[in-house]
Amino acid sequence: MAEVINGKLVGEEVVAKVKEATASLLEDGGAQPGLAVVIVGEDPASQVYVNSKSRKAKECGFHSEQHTLPAETSEADLLGLVEKLNADPAIHGILVQLPLPAQIDSAKVIQAIAAEKDVDGFNFTNVGKIGVGELDSAFVPCTPAGCMILVERVHGKDLSGLTAVVIGRSNIVGKPMANLLLAANCTVTIAHSRTRDLATLARTADILVAAVGRPEIVKGDWVKPGATVIDVGINRVVSAEGEKARLVGDVAFAEASENAGAITPVPGGVGPMTIAMLMANTLASAYRASGKPSPQF
Repeated sequence: MAEVINGKLVGEEVVAKVKEATASLLEDGGAQPGLAVVIVGEDPASQVYVNSKSRKAKECGFHSEQHTLPAETSEADLLGLVEKLNADPAIHGILVQLPLPAQIDSAKVIQAIAAEKDVDGFNFTNVGKIGVGELDSAFVPCTPAGCMILVERVHGKDLSGLTAVVIGRSNIVGKPMANLLLAANCTVTIAHSRTRDLATLARTADILVAAVGRPEIVKGDWVKPGATVIDVGINRVVSAEGEKARLVGDVAFAEASENAGAITPVPGGVGPMTIAMLMANTLASAYRASGKPSPQF
């Protein structure tokens, strides 16, 4: 059976390091890290995510702001708030919770966030830096950044000689994940819905990352014996009428565990790492604003 990679435990270790580094920054006369989270509308799932991020920021010793705007907020008003936060020296990270209402162009809002405060890593400046391997000055999107830490717990930071397959080509996970693996000297293939014979390709992977958003699409016989499997998927499924919805990943966990050397569960794998890396990115922004080298995770 595979080693189960405990993302909750690793995420707690990251957050503990963030707390220590925050205290150290303040002792050295640096700025208190500040995170502003913006939500538009009353979507219950988004409210849960935003509240958890705000709580975690306060736990880390950050200055935390939450801006809750009505669903009818105009694009101009939201852009005005982003501009105000860009100019606020007490704010080092700005996060606009997606999805946004239909009257607002999400891409325009995301690109309006100053690159040096873009702790989600979606601004084109940060995307470009990741693409050319300038990771030290970029903000890496939180989910792939967390995935890499989990991979490094198994293989170390240098992945020379290893083959990776990333299933999924989204701008949020798939593409940046591939670039991070490349930067660590891995040989990388990106697969997607148009890939021929996906199962055969997956079996070539020493590191298999599933980020496609399809419940348990990756079967046990897709996994190379001894491979490390990182499951990014979070899918709610109901198998029978009246049954309570349960969370499953993009990987059939029980089957894959028979072949894998190490595997992340859902829940409790990648999920806790995402919020931990948001805290790490906000901390890094505060360190940079204070003219100090940011901690490495």
